Amino acid sequence: MDKDRKEALQVAKELTAKFIETRTVSPGNFAEIFPSVYRVVYAAVREGASEDDNKGTNA
Repeated sequence: MDKDRKEALQVAKELTAKFIETRTVSPGNFAEIFPSVYRVVYAAVREGASEDDNKGTNA
């Protein structure tokens, strides 16, 4: 698993746990919600990584 996927997985897991704690998500619908949370987090991580890459080439 690459670094971005591992980071996204960890963040998505923590976010989903917080959603469960605040009763936004129930353990019963975890399987339905987690993939969506992961996709959003992974897209944000990838977008951030590509922005960092672009900053390095413009300097």
